[in-house]
Amino acid sequence: MRVAVTGAAGFLGMNLVEALASQGHEVLAIDRVPAPARTDGDVSWLRADILDPADMVRVLTDVEVVYHLVAMVTLAQQDPVAWRVNTEGARIVAEAALTVGARKFVHCSSLHAYDQYNLVGPLSEESARSTRADLPVYDRSKWFGEVAVRAVVERGLDAVICNPTGIFGPVDYGPSRLNSMVRLAANGRMPLGIAGHFDLIDVRDVATGMIRASEKGRAGENYILAGHEAELIEVFRTAARVLGRRGPAFALPLRLVERVVPIVEPIGARFGSDLISKGAIDTLLTSPIVDGTKALRELGHDPRPTDETVRDLIAFFVTQGRLTG
Repeated sequence: MRVAVTGAAGFLGMNLVEALASQGHEVLAIDRVPAPARTDGDVSWLRADILDPADMVRVLTDVEVVYHLVAMVTLAQQDPVAWRVNTEGARIVAEAALTVGARKFVHCSSLHAYDQYNLVGPLSEESARSTRADLPVYDRSKWFGEVAVRAVVERGLDAVICNPTGIFGPVDYGPSRLNSMVRLAANGRMPLGIAGHFDLIDVRDVATGMIRASEKGRAGENYILAGHEAELIEVFRTAARVLGRRGPAFALPLRLVERVVPIVEPIGARFGSDLISKGAIDTLLTSPIVDGTKALRELGHDPRPTDETVRDLIAFFVTQGRLTG
């Protein structure tokens, strides 16, 4: 089957392209940047602009399934570029999929499309959405990106929306923010951790979940792709133990970290890091308990254990020469 992946050179994109190719699909990997690594199987890399309707129709012609992954992740409160990419970009790609007659459209949204700041009880597909103007731009833009896709569903597009939780694991040539922290801990360079929990899911399980959504997902429905609730300090300790190193001795309470963020955040920004920032801490402070039973029930979603992902990620970093075993 001929399928297309936008944002193919990204963290999730590379894993999804690999999963689709391994299943024997003809994959059109679409991005504006070159592939960070060679991909096996029947994969063609194409440069295209998701904000150009004609360009998207051109590259999606004769495609049966479209996976739309392109998104701009930011911790900023306002960012007009991120807003346009995450909302208008979703609409343009969805409309192009409808124009070319694609059989299925799978849109990758985010758990942040749900309002996690005023949540009562576990977060599910029925929870309130990120509509309030005071929410971070990423949260609001991911919700309004879904709104844009649903408008095209009303015109006949068979589309489903996936909302992954905290994605980490291999393969990651970036690496991502969370994977960077895991690598730091594995190096034995994290004497202190941060208290907090988060639902974490292996990137490979997100890729599998999206493929299952294309096969079993109902048009216009959301599916939260959850992993397992994890204490972050235990994840970092596991990463250190894999290589026989000392992990963080104890975790700083989030409320204490929140108090020093105004001092630490500008220092990190000078070095190009936002690991300790108001946005990052707010994410942990509002981290919800996630109800992922809908995807388990309807898609057969079956995430692997968190410890397995940590070990596989460390092994990947070692093979890439970014960690010494």
